[in-house]
Amino acid sequence: MPKLSFLGAAGTVTGSKYLLELDGTRVLVDCGMYQGFKKLRERNWQQFPVEPSTIDAIVLTHAHIDHSGYIPALVKNGFSGDIFCTDATHELCKILLRDSGYLNEREADLANKYGYSKHKVAKPLYTTKDAEKSLLHFRSVGFDKTMQLNSEIDVRFVPAGHILGAASVILDAGGKTIVFSGDLGQYDAATMVNPTRILHADYLLVESTYGNRLHEKQDPETALADVINRTAKRGGSVIIPSFAVGRSQTIMYHLQRLKSADRIPDLPVYLDSPMAVNASKIFCKYLDIHRLSAAECDATCDAVRYVNSVEESKSLDSNVMPKVIISASGMATGGRVLHHIKHYATDARNTILFAGFQAAGTRGAAMCDGAKSVKIHGQDVPINAEVVNLHMMSAHADADQIMRWLNGFSSVPRKTFIVHGEPTAAQALQQKIETELGWDCVLPNYLETVELT
Repeated sequence: MPKLSFLGAAGTVTGSKYLLELDGTRVLVDCGMYQGFKKLRERNWQQFPVEPSTIDAIVLTHAHIDHSGYIPALVKNGFSGDIFCTDATHELCKILLRDSGYLNEREADLANKYGYSKHKVAKPLYTTKDAEKSLLHFRSVGFDKTMQLNSEIDVRFVPAGHILGAASVILDAGGKTIVFSGDLGQYDAATMVNPTRILHADYLLVESTYGNRLHEKQDPETALADVINRTAKRGGSVIIPSFAVGRSQTIMYHLQRLKSADRIPDLPVYLDSPMAVNASKIFCKYLDIHRLSAAECDATCDAVRYVNSVEESKSLDSNVMPKVIISASGMATGGRVLHHIKHYATDARNTILFAGFQAAGTRGAAMCDGAKSVKIHGQDVPINAEVVNLHMMSAHADADQIMRWLNGFSSVPRKTFIVHGEPTAAQALQQKIETELGWDCVLPNYLETVELT
């Protein structure tokens, strides 16, 4: 009889990890890093709930760090199995995990330099070298191809929208079908395909990031143009903390269209994230799994100026001319964007523009909630700039779009587990599903184990 344990993204929107056990085989679906509140981030440093060496395989829904970012730590601590994911997810993880290793090292160095760690010598969770080692375990699987993990467990990936390579996972284990939604994308998104309709699941895990919210109906390009135009009018710059994978490419696409239509001034647009630069190249490589043509991809990538070196990045802050800077990370949890926020957030002429969900406990969430200052590199930085969040540009489905995906099932799951959401969002989605569909829904607890009878 299969057992399912919720090792992450239960009661929170981060750290996705679900352990499926059947007849001595252990399969971990997603292996994400915790982000946000300190009490959640501390879980990254705790002993893993099961011995990593006893896990036979990892199945990865997509490349975002809250789904993949703990993999190098798991390998470092003894995991030696294969990691299965789609081709594009594999390509993106080569970028994201290496960058995450570097950022972990960099954060430890800064903590030691500025003395804001409680440890005498701060050490990284894992290093770039650990990330490199973990990439040796990856195995690519095409969409819609059934792969046998062993005689009792099959896995299949189907497109989930969201970002390049993102999948919903269908696991057949011991005669039962268990579906993991992964992160569902929006329907009719500008760049990504729609989530795939799935007809059957005995047990279903569905994300609830926007389970209590609907995206604004305003056209994203109109909203983006409004922000840029009013900022430029007051002589300011727009700083866009953006996920290097997915969000950056979508924002670049919209900016290129706005410039071509003369709907915004011809301000220089800088992509200050080597990771986002590389991700954009991968986006143009996989034309068959997103909406843009080769010509549209080329135009999108040509519309920005790539910033690679640290020196170039620093020079952006000494240049007083109005500009748009797209830089990782999307919730202002790390990366080069922190240096830009330190410089630009103090001036009321500028705008800090977020484009999607901000997890509780992150700097992005604090700024969007009206914080007067945020702590960066141990220093309190005043937030005098305008702060805007364009939720309609999120890569996540909203509550109605999640319901649209659920309505695609032709049979009722025996049980639906609502995961990957803050408590209020998960509870709202539970009520919505029970009221509109009449399904049996539960909100699993962290470290809870259930038998799939």
